[in-house]
Amino acid sequence: MEIKNLFDPVVKQEIIERINKLSAQTQRQWGKMDVAQMLAHVQQPIEVAYGKRELKSHWLLKLIGPLFKTKLYNGQPYKQGLPTDRSYVMTGTVKDFEKEKQQLLELIDRFHNANLTDARHPVFGVFTKEQWSLATWKHLDHHLRQFGV
Repeated sequence: MEIKNLFDPVVKQEIIERINKLSAQTQRQWGKMDVAQMLAHVQQPIEVAYGKRELKSHWLLKLIGPLFKTKLYNGQPYKQGLPTDRSYVMTGTVKDFEKEKQQLLELIDRFHNANLTDARHPVFGVFTKEQWSLATWKHLDHHLRQFGV
């Protein structure tokens, strides 16, 4: 699997086009979230990258998280059904598709090196701006594939 850099304008446009192919009726191919919940879900780590969302971390996760950090942006696709941090779980909540889509598109539009935080990730430790970009693309790609786009 080729991991792409979301700082590349062509790559960013590809992601935007894939998001724009979604509709409120788009069905998942695996998992539990509906499409609006997925759009809300993928915003969460982007907000962490911007320094706008804080995550709480258990001491054990802080200890072992850095060992797994490269899995966030390496060339291996995420497995379907991986556990999700509780703060990112959207099932059980009703989300407005158009609102979530618009918010996600705005977050992606602002995804630039200068807008990313220099703070340590509460679980995985220090990220370079490029690692944030690769991990964000990989997460978006995973969930867009989940909905067939």
